Amino acid sequence: MNKRIDRLLPFVSWWPLRGEAIRADLIAGITVALVLIPQSMAYAQLAGLPAYYGLYAAFLPGIIAALWGSSAQLATGPVAVVSLLTASTLAPLAASGTSQFIALAILMALMVGIIQLLLGVFKLGVVVNFLSHPVIVGFTNAAAIIIGLSQLNKLFGVSMGRSEHFINDIWGVLQQVGDTHFPTLLMGISAFAVMLGLKRFAPKLPGVLIAVTLTTLVSWSIGFEHNSKGKTEEIMDAEVKTLANEFSRIESMADELNGKLGAKSAELKQHLKNHEEGSQLAAMNYEIELLKLELKDAEGENRKIARSLRKFIFERMPSADGQSARLYLAGQIPSGEKSDGYRWRIKKVSKGKFDLVGGGEVVGYIPAGLPRFDLPVFNWEMISALISSALVISLVGFMEAISIAKAMAAKTRDRIDPNQELIGQGLANIVGSLGQSFPASGSFSRSAVNLNAGARTGMSSVFAGLIVLVTLLFLTPLLYHLPQAVLAAVIMMAVIGLINFKAIRHAWRTHKHDGIAAVVTFAATLAFAPHLDNGILAGAGLAILLYLYRTMTPRVAILGRYHDGTLRDVKVHNLPVSENIIAIRYDGSLYFANVSYFEDAILEAVSNNPQAKHLLIVANGINQLDASGDEVIHHVVERLRANDIRVFFSGLKKQVVDVMRHSGLFDYIGHENIFADEDKALDSIYSEVLKVDPDAPCRLLKQRIGGDDGVRTWL
Repeated sequence: MNKRIDRLLPFVSWWPLRGEAIRADLIAGITVALVLIPQSMAYAQLAGLPAYYGLYAAFLPGIIAALWGSSAQLATGPVAVVSLLTASTLAPLAASGTSQFIALAILMALMVGIIQLLLGVFKLGVVVNFLSHPVIVGFTNAAAIIIGLSQLNKLFGVSMGRSEHFINDIWGVLQQVGDTHFPTLLMGISAFAVMLGLKRFAPKLPGVLIAVTLTTLVSWSIGFEHNSKGKTEEIMDAEVKTLANEFSRIESMADELNGKLGAKSAELKQHLKNHEEGSQLAAMNYEIELLKLELKDAEGENRKIARSLRKFIFERMPSADGQSARLYLAGQIPSGEKSDGYRWRIKKVSKGKFDLVGGGEVVGYIPAGLPRFDLPVFNWEMISALISSALVISLVGFMEAISIAKAMAAKTRDRIDPNQELIGQGLANIVGSLGQSFPASGSFSRSAVNLNAGARTGMSSVFAGLIVLVTLLFLTPLLYHLPQAVLAAVIMMAVIGLINFKAIRHAWRTHKHDGIAAVVTFAATLAFAPHLDNGILAGAGLAILLYLYRTMTPRVAILGRYHDGTLRDVKVHNLPVSENIIAIRYDGSLYFANVSYFEDAILEAVSNNPQAKHLLIVANGINQLDASGDEVIHHVVERLRANDIRVFFSGLKKQVVDVMRHSGLFDYIGHENIFADEDKALDSIYSEVLKVDPDAPCRLLKQRIGGDDGVRTWL
């Protein structure tokens, strides 16, 4: 009963809470919250969402994961890798920051949560083992580099396009370095300097919070942000104006298509409600599908145009003498004319009007209050588009969380239950999605802060979540002037610790196949970016194939007597072999993928020693046996018996013997030919040889390897 309660309500084990523990958890919760608030906003933008959605993801998921997880110190919330995976998955489906993109991100959190919860409930946490450590190492290193590079445009104050090739996007940013907005760059560098300086000289202080506070105050005091609005007719360059007009035309067409789609869908529902059937319904479904395709094409085209418009830099002539303002491409302002001194970019276009950015970009308005609690918007088309990526994010997120939890448990000597942690992470994402959260996971940096701050129970994460709640209710106006470049610096600082090429080198030294899996995953993740799920799937697939390759060709050794009386590999130790007996060891499970290799190895050993009439298979290394393995053993024994060769087995494990008994193979081989160890088998074989041929010891004497003078020292 207690075990059932612990599984349903694991947080009950915290009680009774003592005053000392509550104080320690409160201090740890406050400390974590000081890091969590700015980090969560930065990771929301990394995920392609408005910054305040990071606060939503920092509120409920952290509390729920602490209540239903098994780790007392694991801090759950927005994390870099999962945020980047979310952005890369959704980028082809919707424009970053749009209502459609936000709806997809929230739906993704729900799907990730459901997958993790089901894995935990059915105790399938072992599924995460399909992502081997070398694959995770390669992916994490590549993802850290991608995350860092993805923030360059915010650091330089230039635009970055979103295409199917991340490398091209970064190259586009580097080509705009000459257009760097220097106040933005200075703000980012200042944040770096503050965080690095405090980390070195005052590591106990919350460097992220101090950097955010100082730069926000400076941003507010100098008027870092400078925005304006404009109209398409103010653009003086003909090509750019054509692009802007084309955007407005397609936007109007998309609105019209949306209207038609809504009307057709309502009409179809009415027909279905009246239980009507026939060709008319099929025609209506066809029309709806066509409208959806047209709408998807229109939205995709406008995303491309919007990206193109954001790349242009303008100088603006202010309105004067009844003449409206004019926008010229940078460097093309007429001689004798004077601009307003700012360099402008188009941030957003809609219905012939656009928003202009002329200063540094800041977080901007954050709605005060709690997020709206509601079920995510979804349909089966959206679910089918996200399901594969949701599975990858579920596994990667849980792998990150459980790795952190186990690392901390090693220090605190707590017990971690992977399946309970899956339930906690799953519930955190499900409940989080109801409160407008995007996918969350365990954070290494914040968990380390939590542990070092003295957290005793999950109450520390509850306290951190409550502080985020207070921030949402009362403190959001203070975050308006937080520079985007500072958030970029926060992200880049956080992912520096994820870059660990030593781990790839270690994997290579441990086993070449592990090194290959790590390197290929690293390269594939960079090559497939922004589709990071393809990179990790390629790495995981390769790791599994390499494992199968290793098990398809396990080590097979012909054995001889070593000077200490043990059986050893004749090739390694340069030992002679007997003319009368073949002893062979097979080091690997016997299953469908390697049965032919086993058969070939046995038959080759027999053909190389045609005089031998006794074959001993040392089976200590055979851990599993399937139907294919059972069948091939039966075939080998049958074939060798037909050639007057007797087959013996030694060291068979219980699970292998059980399979043999169930199939009848054990009786076919004969219990008199199966022995507990090789020495007993050889004793029996020698006795059999002596019965058949009393002169055999004279011949066996020539094969003496060493040891005592008993029969067991001859082979």
